[in-house]
Amino acid sequence: MGRSAPAHYVAGTFRTTGDTFPLIDPADGSVAGRVPEATREIVDEAVRAARAALDGGWGATPAEERAAALRRIADGIQARFDEFVDAEVADTGKPRELAATVDIPRAIGNFRAYADLLYGRPERAYTTSVPGWSVGTGQALNYSVRRPLGVVAIISPWNLPLLLLTWKVAPALAAGNAVVAKPSEETPSTATLLASVIDQAGLPEGAFNLVHGHGSDAAGSFLTGHPGVDAIAFTGESATGSAIMRNAAANVTPVSFELGGKNPALVFADADFEAAVDGTVRSAFTHSGQICLCTERVYVDRPIFEEFVAALGERARKLDGYGPMISAQHRDKVLSYYRLAVEEGATVVAGGGAPSFGDGRDNGFYVEPTVLTGLPETARTVREEVFGPVCHVAPFDTEEEAVALANDSVYGLAATVWTRDLSRAHRVAPRVETGIVWVNCWNLRDLRTPFGGVKASGIGREGGEYSLDFFSEPVNVCIQI
Repeated sequence: MGRSAPAHYVAGTFRTTGDTFPLIDPADGSVAGRVPEATREIVDEAVRAARAALDGGWGATPAEERAAALRRIADGIQARFDEFVDAEVADTGKPRELAATVDIPRAIGNFRAYADLLYGRPERAYTTSVPGWSVGTGQALNYSVRRPLGVVAIISPWNLPLLLLTWKVAPALAAGNAVVAKPSEETPSTATLLASVIDQAGLPEGAFNLVHGHGSDAAGSFLTGHPGVDAIAFTGESATGSAIMRNAAANVTPVSFELGGKNPALVFADADFEAAVDGTVRSAFTHSGQICLCTERVYVDRPIFEEFVAALGERARKLDGYGPMISAQHRDKVLSYYRLAVEEGATVVAGGGAPSFGDGRDNGFYVEPTVLTGLPETARTVREEVFGPVCHVAPFDTEEEAVALANDSVYGLAATVWTRDLSRAHRVAPRVETGIVWVNCWNLRDLRTPFGGVKASGIGREGGEYSLDFFSEPVNVCIQI
């Protein structure tokens, strides 16, 4: 497997700075390369290059040409598919099958989807001749047009590096903005490859810029606090979102945040039992639980509780081929929650520690898929986001109790409901305080639908027209008739 040597991409030029930091392979703990750390001057240059692109060639590019550019980017990723997969696996340690069937295809799909959406966006037109709505005298024709927000800062996380970066870059470019992107310092490689593809796709200099580095008191804060940035789109943990919001407040910069989650699953006794077990294994342990949508709280109807726990524990113990935590620090955090759970009184049904492989992986950052029971809802392990391959399973007795348990969280990103009762599904789903509720499935996504969280899980919605609405500004034009 290989990585593209990380480099900044500013004003159409690849470059590195003097200071670098190590890029660590999470699979074996080795140093795989060096990453350049962007200075404040590099970030400032990237923002100025983006502004120049808006004032120049990119700002004058019509929608059909932007759509064509997005398709060239998609084709460029497709042409280098294996290279992107190698880099994604090397940076994250995730199973190759996951990268090859989800991350890279979805990145390609993001660019193609927003290219398609650029066609046929209707202008919203109406007249002001209805009494009670008109202000002033005479009739008028009103219509709205949308213009780009301007220079957009995009901060993406380490768990789905290319997927979540392109999930924002594609609509930002589609809407005519210029972008300055900063990927996670843990996973810079596919972002650098994307910059190479964009460079070859022929976008004007400065339409897309890439800077690498850390967040606090570094490239991330330099970018999000920059007065030349017109909007910020961020995916990551809630605490970082709060810090970015403080930075953005000084310039009243609009933000779109997709943050953390402590996602519930509700398993009713009438559910397809095997499908619910299979689905919960996926939702709890995919990418070793390092997806914001993963299930960490599982609530099961009491009549099937014991059987469900036994089946889930057995499946967890048999899992193999899973990837590591992204870093030693994150592994230690997850293991600290495993220890805390026991201190809080948990029964460990499966896992609860670090695996031993007898090879180089023992120097990597692996933890065991873990199933817990027996904790009160007040336990920290139940309330705080672990972001690892762990779930706590608890019983419920009524539909009302199930909904109350699901909603008893500061987070509200995603939930799953397992039931054969269609009426129950329609009753329960709208009452769960999350941005998305999956019924008898998990992570089944239509890119046109709204995606985002409530409470501490985010601000705003992404997906389809929702993303294009965020990345553009509506302007009303009123013409007296």
